[in-house]
Amino acid sequence: MSSRAWIRVVTTLVAVGVAGFLLWLAAQFDMRTTGGYWAALGVVAGCGVLLGVAQLRGWGGNPPAMLLAAFLPVLVCAGWVLVYDQPNGNWFRRHADSWGHDIGIGGVVHDIGKWNGVLAFGIGLVFAYALEPRMIRRGQAEPAAGEPAPIDRAAADEPTAAVREEAGQGVTVERTPTSVR
Repeated sequence: MSSRAWIRVVTTLVAVGVAGFLLWLAAQFDMRTTGGYWAALGVVAGCGVLLGVAQLRGWGGNPPAMLLAAFLPVLVCAGWVLVYDQPNGNWFRRHADSWGHDIGIGGVVHDIGKWNGVLAFGIGLVFAYALEPRMIRRGQAEPAAGEPAPIDRAAADEPTAAVREEAGQGVTVERTPTSVR
């Protein structure tokens, strides 16, 4: 696998990490004031821009790596915060709270929990990034016998020999029975 295939995975993971930091930063603003409110929402909007920009060079990515190296950490980290911040206490919430305080991130988890809707959205967004169209096209079967073959758009856009001759390009193409369908 080429290193280029990993660019999308790494940039997505870095962007998600920076976005998590920005969400913590946005939680530090006093949202009871107009300035703090708009500053916090501006930072959250910046998270969206960051995640979008991380995909610009990702058209040739690696979907399995996106699932394992980008989506799985996002699911675990954001899921932890979502479980911690759920309204009713249960076994899961108690453990997320206990583990967060045991490893010293309880305050960060609490602060980022203010943006739980953004985290849930982010989980879905990163999952969608892993499902690029190239992965879906790979699974398509060849046409069955009797069905027309897919059109080769590159060949269909090229001028025919008759058009080239008419244009005076001086190209003469010998037609054989196998060159015409």
